[in-house]
Amino acid sequence: MNILSIQELEIPEIKIIRFAKFNDERGYLTEIYNENDFEKHCDFLKQYKFKQVNETFSLKNTFRGLHFQFAPPMGKLVRLIYGKLFDFALDLRPNSPTYKHIVAYEVQSTCEFSEWIWLPPGFAHGAWLLENSMLEYFCTETYNPVSERTISIFSEDINWTKCDPQIITEFSKIDKTTLKIKERDLQAMSISDWEKEEASKIFLNLAY
Repeated sequence: MNILSIQELEIPEIKIIRFAKFNDERGYLTEIYNENDFEKHCDFLKQYKFKQVNETFSLKNTFRGLHFQFAPPMGKLVRLIYGKLFDFALDLRPNSPTYKHIVAYEVQSTCEFSEWIWLPPGFAHGAWLLENSMLEYFCTETYNPVSERTISIFSEDINWTKCDPQIITEFSKIDKTTLKIKERDLQAMSISDWEKEEASKIFLNLAY
């Protein structure tokens, strides 16, 4: 696996891992994951083992999230297979200096390279798909529906000051009447609602 670069976003625990594709007249070949190369270049992943892999297909103008799991806390390694993806990460770790902050990134997938975005446990994840798109998730835990929660992307207590201004501008143009989003996501809780749950303390001592 040829890892080209590792980039930190404005919340430094969110990482972008860019890796190369090898092209010829037939198309391309790439390793999307190689344990040895990840251990060599991605120290931040050494404490984790991936236990579940998910694939999702979404129609154009879909928003999924902001979803998270607290028992056990789940980290996600997400990549775009094809389409157009703005990926969102909301910090829900109460001791973190970026608590309540959200960041977003346009994850790339081209003929020359692709990218993973890493969201450690303690973050809520959202995906805004601007074209018909397919995503793949490597998860550090198996899914537990009892401990899944959702923060509304439209919650007023999210802090957007660390988010890419261009993505904020694009997102502000969303028409909620045509956006493909589940009602449970649209009407989901705020961060302050989540803080009222005893389970919110589970994220208190996660590393940052």
